[in-house]
Amino acid sequence: MNTTILSESALFRGIQPDEAKEMLHCLGAERRKFSKGERIFCAGDITTELGLVLTGSILIQNNDFWGNTTVLDHVIPGQIFAETYACTGEPLMVDAVAAEAVEVLLLNVGRVLQTCPQVCAHHSRLIRNLLFLSARKNLNLSRKIFHTASKSIRGRLLSYLSFQSTRCGSRSFTIPFNRQQLADYLNVDRSALSNELSKMQKDGLIRVDRNRFELLCSHDML
Repeated sequence: MNTTILSESALFRGIQPDEAKEMLHCLGAERRKFSKGERIFCAGDITTELGLVLTGSILIQNNDFWGNTTVLDHVIPGQIFAETYACTGEPLMVDAVAAEAVEVLLLNVGRVLQTCPQVCAHHSRLIRNLLFLSARKNLNLSRKIFHTASKSIRGRLLSYLSFQSTRCGSRSFTIPFNRQQLADYLNVDRSALSNELSKMQKDGLIRVDRNRFELLCSHDML
């Protein structure tokens, strides 16, 4: 396994590739590959493992009784998932689904949280990294709540797109969602979302090319 991928991830930040390799057996690590649409974890599962995406990406989504899907997160290489459920032992309330062909590293959370004498210094850093990532995920969830607070689709789009622009430091940016995924993330109907995006373009607020956006000021249309 190319352990450089691990050392470049947020979970293993500050841990050298050879140190990460030394830790894998201790952490009960297991590499697994999944095809697009395949579920890594299902709602109702109880897991003792957290996942780290090595290649591809994963959608964290919720499906209600009537089959409606809400996308909660998009997990890309170097990011982790299912750590909250692995740490608490609570049944999953969401599905973790491969958005494309994906390879993940599954780590036993009990071994992650319990340090061992052989790699204690590195292990302590790993635990600090996990705590930081969990806190950041809580922040991302708070952002989603903020983006979906508006009762109007336009209000939700303006909130989400403004945040993406600020995060990228540019009025032009690419979002990680396709149209259906964006609709699911904002908890709106896809057709209504597409219609509102068209209206926002006509009103001179944005330019859109698939998942590429540009926010416009009034003088941009002159």
